[in-house]
Amino acid sequence: MALPKVYVTRRIQDAGLSLLPGRVDFEVWEKDAPMDRETFFEKASGVDGLLCTLSDRIDEELFSRCPGLKVASNYAVGFDNIDVAEATRRGVLVTNTPDVLTNATADLAFTLLLSSARRVVEANEFLRSGDWKTWSPNLLLGREVAEAVIGIVGMGKIGQAVARRAAGFSMDIIFYNRSPKPDVEKELGARQVSLDELLQK
Repeated sequence: MALPKVYVTRRIQDAGLSLLPGRVDFEVWEKDAPMDRETFFEKASGVDGLLCTLSDRIDEELFSRCPGLKVASNYAVGFDNIDVAEATRRGVLVTNTPDVLTNATADLAFTLLLSSARRVVEANEFLRSGDWKTWSPNLLLGREVAEAVIGIVGMGKIGQAVARRAAGFSMDIIFYNRSPKPDVEKELGARQVSLDELLQK
């Protein structure tokens, strides 16, 4: 029996690709940049499944030109690039990868917070420019992060992950969310406030 045909629209990590041999007959777009639309249609023609990314528009035109498509697996948390209603109407299964970027996004947010507060990028540029001569008591003073107030807009999974990192710095955590989050308030000692109050802090 022939294996299902899958087209992978961008090279993903080897750990993911290594799961495919023997399960599906697959081909991978090897270039760094996404393919143009016509090439995409050509590559997707005749496949059973697509492993696609946010840069691929999976819409009515694609479904019409690839009538045998059965699955569109999005290599992303979201699926804004996929016309889910049209996929459902045509019986095409749509999948995504929820939660895989929660910690990475929270790490990056906290990295930016620390870098900004401690003027890391500015200090790096100052040092590399050759302007640094010696230590000075007021040179590139940053702001204290520990015990500072942090305001988080949106207390979903990523917001909660950021709040957990902030708790490690003994920060005063306030947040705005459209719905109450008493569990988060209890777990992290956070306080839910209005958006106006958060922005005033």
